[in-house]
Amino acid sequence: MIPEETVVEIRRLYFGEHFPVGTIAELLDVHHETVARAIATERFHGPRPAERASVTKPYHEFLVQTLTQYPRLRSTRLYQMVRDRGYKGSVVQLRRVVRRLRPVAPEAFLKLRKFPGEEAQVDWAHFGTVRVGRAERKLSCFVLTLSYSRALYLEFFFDQYLESFLTGHVNALSDFGGVPRTFLTDNLAAAVLERVGSAVRFNPRYLELCAHYHSAPRPCGVARGSEKGRVERAIQFVRHSFFAARPFTTLEDFNRKALAWRDEVAHTRKWPGDDRITVAEAFRKEQPSLLPLPVHPFESARLVPAARTKTIYVRFDLNDYSIPPQAVGRPLTLSVTSQTVRILDGAEEIARHPRCWDRHEVVEIAAHKDALLREKRKALGATPSARLLACIPKAELFLEAAVVRGASPGIETRRLLSLLDDYGAEPLASAIDEALTRGTPRAASVHFLLESRRRLQRRKPASPLDLRSRPELEQMHVTPHALETYDGLADSED
Repeated sequence: MIPEETVVEIRRLYFGEHFPVGTIAELLDVHHETVARAIATERFHGPRPAERASVTKPYHEFLVQTLTQYPRLRSTRLYQMVRDRGYKGSVVQLRRVVRRLRPVAPEAFLKLRKFPGEEAQVDWAHFGTVRVGRAERKLSCFVLTLSYSRALYLEFFFDQYLESFLTGHVNALSDFGGVPRTFLTDNLAAAVLERVGSAVRFNPRYLELCAHYHSAPRPCGVARGSEKGRVERAIQFVRHSFFAARPFTTLEDFNRKALAWRDEVAHTRKWPGDDRITVAEAFRKEQPSLLPLPVHPFESARLVPAARTKTIYVRFDLNDYSIPPQAVGRPLTLSVTSQTVRILDGAEEIARHPRCWDRHEVVEIAAHKDALLREKRKALGATPSARLLACIPKAELFLEAAVVRGASPGIETRRLLSLLDDYGAEPLASAIDEALTRGTPRAASVHFLLESRRRLQRRKPASPLDLRSRPELEQMHVTPHALETYDGLADSED
């Protein structure tokens, strides 16, 4: 296939200059048959296929008139209108035509000038999900940008609750050391509960924060995200400069790295208002214009009533947090932040734990468990099973393995307690370890091992103690002591 330019040149030389076919072929370095095909236009190109009639073409004029009058009319509504006028095609075909015929008038914007300390723009950004232990958490980033200097604050959270939104404001204002006069936000539920036209009903908690910091909330117009373009561009900057190809570790470490990136990269870029200075220098110029911080920061923790339980644990977010035994059954409140879980009895804090973002974890303070053990004698070993576990912790694993093989836990516990009385804790623990290693978790197997060791050491079997005259002593437990203590007493001069 020769280029169209060559075909044009062949036809000019043949019809205009009357060159022979062979001369044209030699001059243009092509085959003489190629020259012949280029001259015979009809035979070379062949007949053109008949143009297919478009099913939408009869309605183009109607569509143009309608779209001129209603430029934002949806294709689904236009489909209903042309179908009533006899259209037989699909909505997909119509959408293609509407996309081409719809008048597109680019919206013009004014270049907005913001004064120092006047405004901060706030928004959330989604960053997918991350795995924390057995839990999968949604990672979100709170971004606050000062409209004048473009200085920004960013903090990552595992949710977008109202309390996280408020915490982001509190931490950002503390980091900046001042407060802008207005907060420009989207119409998200944390800021705006309801809106009809220009009538806005703000979230009461968000109004409390603004009143505390002497600032004013201002939401964007509906579907007018362009009004907060500064924070939108900041989010894109965070997404592509900080977050891209950066592995997630922990929330605290990730936020520490984010602020380091902010100081080293984001604030060292040229200021859009004057490329002779950096964003950090523009922020230093803006900082004196910010309103001063109040004496106390706004309390942004999430308050959750704790369900009453009979244990020393309260559950939050599928994790269990310990409480003092005396607080069991009382109406308690959880004060939750992204770092801590405080447990309140009225206004008094009775426990404080680090926030766990995993699932099905037990977060406890050892003093809470020790206090319960001191209160309940059963927990100290008054029951047979508790006494066995107190002397030999691995007995629990042994009994579980025995039950899996069909043994009765009660019978096995009684037999092991009998062996404990006859042989002592240390030999019994060693025999239980060996039985577990051999895969024979039965009291009979433990007895066999103990007897085998006794014969090897040539020790006499323990004689049973007859307590028929004193039956109350059968349930008495005496903690054994090292015999060296008595030897020391015997050796003394007294």
